Amino acid sequence: MDQLEDHILELTDAAIEKILEVRATETDPESFALWINVSGEQAGVFTYAMELGPLFGVDDADIVERHGELTIVVGANSIEKLEGAKLDFNSAGLVMTNPNTPLPPQARRPDMPEPDLSSPIAQQLVAILEEQINPSLASHGGRADLVAIEDGAAYLRLSGGCQGCGMAAATLSQGIEVAIMEAIPEIERIIDVTDHASGSNPYFEAAKK
Repeated sequence: MDQLEDHILELTDAAIEKILEVRATETDPESFALWINVSGEQAGVFTYAMELGPLFGVDDADIVERHGELTIVVGANSIEKLEGAKLDFNSAGLVMTNPNTPLPPQARRPDMPEPDLSSPIAQQLVAILEEQINPSLASHGGRADLVAIEDGAAYLRLSGGCQGCGMAAATLSQGIEVAIMEAIPEIERIIDVTDHASGSNPYFEAAKK
């Protein structure tokens, strides 16, 4: 447990006042701290869990900060995600402004290879996308781009009208995949690393193989 002079996050006077007001309803208010953690993510931003709780459950890796009369605890797994954030209180309630955002799904995938589009196969595949596939996809505002090739797999990212489209899986398997694998026998499978969840009509959360 570290107690820092330099705060991980900023609390406005309005936020502190409101939290202390709520804390005052507890039996022993001064024994309670505000616990703040990143609970997940939605629409490309973090979501948060904030609750009043006793300090005895603080772990050695957590951060404890003193903001005036209020003590806050930032969970160890949330420290980097909350660094530089600001908690305010206004007509909408407690509002967190955070300069940090979640990594896109494709950046978190352990099976995602480093981009290398310099090989002859990669150049051939890019040519197929640009000459055969993207002109067709452009009719409904979409396109497909090669991200990487590794171990017989081509990693593609769909964008525009294809991102979040309910027919994207069919487009990939029946159109793009067939065209690529017929032209380039070395490509054995196509992996979609599109962040469909941020499209206008998302149909699944994570990248789909």
